[in-house]
Amino acid sequence: MGKFSETLGINELKTKNNILCKALLAEFIGNLLLNFFGCASTQVFPPMASDLGHLVLISLTFGFTIFIVVQALGHVSGAHINPAVTAGMLATNNITIIKGILYIIVQCIGAITGSALVKALITEKAAGVTLCAKDISEVQGFGIEFFLGFVLVLTVCGVCDGNKPDSKHGAALAIGMAVAVGHLATIQFTGASMNPARSFGAALIAGNWTNHWVYWVGPIFGGVIAALLYKHAFQAPPLGPVKIIERYTAVVADEKELKRLDGGKNEV
Repeated sequence: MGKFSETLGINELKTKNNILCKALLAEFIGNLLLNFFGCASTQVFPPMASDLGHLVLISLTFGFTIFIVVQALGHVSGAHINPAVTAGMLATNNITIIKGILYIIVQCIGAITGSALVKALITEKAAGVTLCAKDISEVQGFGIEFFLGFVLVLTVCGVCDGNKPDSKHGAALAIGMAVAVGHLATIQFTGASMNPARSFGAALIAGNWTNHWVYWVGPIFGGVIAALLYKHAFQAPPLGPVKIIERYTAVVADEKELKRLDGGKNEV
């Protein structure tokens, strides 16, 4: 019963230092910023150099926003900022069930708030709604969004691997680049959501639910598969006692060498 309670996450609800509340607030703010800046970048006001230039602008805005949010809030909540990432973490037991559900709820609320602010402050038109292009079927859209969720969560798992501490320094940049690359490659086909909450917020404010299932099932399915694949096939091996001894031996050897060089004249 105790193990089930721990997996469910009941203990986290009893913490007195508001850790969970801070994490939920961070997820809310992160998605608010993503939908505000990302969806704002989708609005075209002349003069624009070209349609291609605008697609690049949108892609970089989403990528840079994720980079900023992960860098600023990653230490608070892990900066999932995406139900697909949270689903991947749930599938690999890196987050409790209750916490994961609460994350997804506040992610959606944050995205709705961000899109609502775009409508209130910038334009009355639908901003940032993700739709499949005319020549892209819903099945194709699902496939595209699957791989967008897959590459994002694979990147998150790789840079957050506890056995690769050196990769954490560039984690925010790598995750932001994964988002930017996904947009640059596929924004003209599906709008490159890769984030169910981001699409949900824009769709709710615009009242447009066309193809909407694609933007939930695709990224979440891709994210879960990527997380499981990384955990069972690609996760870096732990250092273990042998590696620790090797490191210690190397340090001791270096210290002896320095002492020898420093007092070499007095040694036989």
